[in-house]
Amino acid sequence: MYPDANSTMRITYGQVQGYSPKDGMTYNIQTTIDGMVAKYQPGDDEFDLPKSLLDAYQRRDFREYGDNGTLAVGFISNNDITGGNSGSPVINGNGELIGLAFDGNWEAMSGDIAFDKKYKRTISVDARFVLWCIDVLGGAKNIINELEIRHAPATVKPKLDKSKLIMKSQ
Repeated sequence: MYPDANSTMRITYGQVQGYSPKDGMTYNIQTTIDGMVAKYQPGDDEFDLPKSLLDAYQRRDFREYGDNGTLAVGFISNNDITGGNSGSPVINGNGELIGLAFDGNWEAMSGDIAFDKKYKRTISVDARFVLWCIDVLGGAKNIINELEIRHAPATVKPKLDKSKLIMKSQ
């Protein structure tokens, strides 16, 4: 059994990767704001959304963080995750931050005891969604201006890098 990852340095690697835990059930690599809004339930602790998010969604105000008329919210990878990893950076093969780990999937709840590479997944928030929240919802241009944000060239559609990832906990 793994010890808690709080206050320790750990590194794991993997790939952005979906999975199919049983017949007829498939989890794609990415979720979008469209799915988030589809689950919206006013007043529900788990599925309520702030008015500012709903308004920006209605206007399709995704700015440079969006792609193909929507906004990436999260992705899954076959990285290992354990207690204390939440908030860990997820970095692509070029050393660029692409997300923040925050959870594991239901099918791999036993992952702290036995790692199952077929089902173990780390759920991460996409860095583009984080930037969008800071910029569009929070209006914190001062923070955005302090960051080195790399954009794909106009001829290349921005997409999640499926190359190897590195996730570390601090």
